Amino acid sequence: MSTGESTQTLSRSNRKVAIACVGVFAMMVGAAYAAVPLYNLFCRVTGFGGTTQVADAESDMIIDRMITVRFDGNVNHALPWKFRPVQRSVTLKMGETAQLAYEATNTGTGPTFGTSTFNVSPPTAGIYFNKLECFCFTEQKLEAGEHVEMPVVFFVDPDMDNDPELKSVKEITLSYTFFPVEQPERPVAARADKPAAETNL
Repeated sequence: MSTGESTQTLSRSNRKVAIACVGVFAMMVGAAYAAVPLYNLFCRVTGFGGTTQVADAESDMIIDRMITVRFDGNVNHALPWKFRPVQRSVTLKMGETAQLAYEATNTGTGPTFGTSTFNVSPPTAGIYFNKLECFCFTEQKLEAGEHVEMPVVFFVDPDMDNDPELKSVKEITLSYTFFPVEQPERPVAARADKPAAETNL
């Protein structure tokens, strides 16, 4: 094989390796983006990591076993809010619907947006903790100095009573942490109006 042929063969091999590397990189990036929603879906379905469930109706069964739910509220240091539960705990029967509220105050000098993460402990109880209504489903906007109450409506699934790992559990802690939203979502109407406004410039 001549030197020229060797060079061409090596060049083709290098191109194949480069294309393969680009393909693998693209697959890894795609997998990384797909992993987030898939992980969230996995957490919602299994209650992994104390992730709570979303219910669209109240429980059709209430049993006599009592459970105490304690409430915890935290704020990331970058968000100028005060945030806490109005009451620290409630004791109810499994399957019984309860409503409580958290209160938040914007201590900053301008409007701020926050979004919350949440979980319950023990983490294995997450799959049995069902929310019917929660401020955690959407971003929250507070004007400077604004004070609001944010309701949470929930029940603990009576099926928890059949879980051998949770037979001795008498308390569940529901915890929220608010974080700042750097680029808050705009209403659909606002997004639709923008191109028209730009056209008129």
